[in-house]
Amino acid sequence: LLANLSETLASADAMISDLAFELEGSRRHVALGIQQLIELGGLLANRALDNGGPR
Repeated sequence: LLANLSETLASADAMISDLAFELEGSRRHVALGIQQLIELGGLLANRALDNGGPR
C-alpha cells in the first residue's frame, strides 16, 4: 500500500505541476501550495517504505 501511495502521490504531483504552470496569480500560488503538500506526503510515504512500513 505504501508503494502504491508513493506512486499515486508522484502522479498527483506531476498533474498539479502541469496545471500550476497554466495558471496565473493567486490560483497558481494555490496550485503550487497543493503541490508542496503532495510532495511532503510523498516524502513521508517514502520514508515509511525505507523504514520497513508501519510497525
